[in-house]
Amino acid sequence: MKHLAIHLKLLGMAAFWGASWPMGRMLGQALPPLTGGMLRFLTAAILLLGWLFARYRLRTLAALSRKQWLGLALAAAFGVFGFTVLSMLGLQRIPASRATVLVTFNPVLTMFFAALLFGEKLNGKIVSGMLLAVAGSIWAVTHGEIAAFLSGGGIGWGEVLVFCSLCCLVTYTMIGRAVLQGIDALTVTVATAWLGAMMLLPPALISDGLPFGMLAEMDGRGWFALIGLSVGATVLSYAWYFEGVKTLGAGSAAAYITLVPVFGILCSAWFLGEALHVSLVAGCLAAVIGLALMQYGRRVV
Repeated sequence: MKHLAIHLKLLGMAAFWGASWPMGRMLGQALPPLTGGMLRFLTAAILLLGWLFARYRLRTLAALSRKQWLGLALAAAFGVFGFTVLSMLGLQRIPASRATVLVTFNPVLTMFFAALLFGEKLNGKIVSGMLLAVAGSIWAVTHGEIAAFLSGGGIGWGEVLVFCSLCCLVTYTMIGRAVLQGIDALTVTVATAWLGAMMLLPPALISDGLPFGMLAEMDGRGWFALIGLSVGATVLSYAWYFEGVKTLGAGSAAAYITLVPVFGILCSAWFLGEALHVSLVAGCLAAVIGLALMQYGRRVV
């Protein structure tokens, strides 16, 4: 198979991004949310800066204009600070498997606002995929109790917080589309990771103090989660995704994101022992089919 290594890397990317939700829950059980999030992105930022240095591209940071730095700071405020705080708080309240299925709202909202704000075209396949993905997500999150969802009795603060964290990612994408044109993806990732880590640092220190004692007491599961989130779900996943985009094209690489909920549910069951309810599996399957339909629809627009 041509480009087999690239496809395997993209499969690994989807697995890491799916596993990031149960690992986030594990890290939240070992460290306070702000401290855990700050350490994740600080570790990732150091590694990403080393990656940028190894590719002789540190000058790209120095070449950024004041307007671009402001755009990056705004992107980091939503895509790193807001997402981290809200998702970590949400994962303290709901199972990681339910949070993973909620991730399907991210591409749906992104595509909707891209059409609304930037005039990107929609078609019947994209809209049908959106509806199917949303329906599958709602079915999974409510355990099939749609009536309870409609009456407002089936959704709690955990779901609300995770949904708001995904809205932060959508805002991050829209900011990138509007003000970060002309900056390569690796530079954006390095800069936003550093800026986001610095934004998380003051409130983490005020709330939790220096984390040395907590780190010394952290068990193997906590370290596994921290390393997995920093190295796997951030550094390696971005590297593999960029390589996939370069070799196969953005559409083909992005199609692997449809597998994120599947890996998220499987990893939640493996790492945390969360039950695989029929409604969860069925809703995830519907959401994945919906996302795949959206991806196909984008190719024929």
